Amino acid sequence: DLFNFARVDFLHVYNFCMKIVYLSASATIVYYIRRKQPWKATYKPGEDSFLHVQYAIAPCAVLALLVHSEFSFMEVLWTFSIYLEAIAIMPQLILMQRYGNIENLTANYVFCLGAYRGLYVLNWVWRYAMDTHYHVSKVSWIVWISGLIQTALYCDFFYYYAMSKWYNKTMLPK
Repeated sequence: DLFNFARVDFLHVYNFCMKIVYLSASATIVYYIRRKQPWKATYKPGEDSFLHVQYAIAPCAVLALLVHSEFSFMEVLWTFSIYLEAIAIMPQLILMQRYGNIENLTANYVFCLGAYRGLYVLNWVWRYAMDTHYHVSKVSWIVWISGLIQTALYCDFFYYYAMSKWYNKTMLPK
């Protein structure tokens, strides 16, 4: 709905502005991590072996072309973004599982991402029960399944995060 200007009211303008801020902040973070010192030095390309195109982008694109609510350009792009968002944390989780030694700030950040997604699922349940217009949507099942998959990907991380906090030990065993 970033490019949908059918209605122009406060909520849509606010939503548009927040998405522009979010996308700009994300692009800035990627730029700093890849191009600017001292942040550039923290990226370790040798440890980043996840094949993004093969295991994330291409499968999500094919799935979006095959499973969508309607076959239109914007709908397939939206569906692709939902599928990609569901698995976007996988490279980070694989990296953390592989190397085991995780900085406290990184572990807390990933925990907050997972908690956010878990709260989002609770929001969907509440909206389904309370909002009569919510469950009429023909695409809500795509969002629900993708959100549940994304939340499920965090379960292993949540277990080790809780154990590390409870026993005051390292985050993941090697």
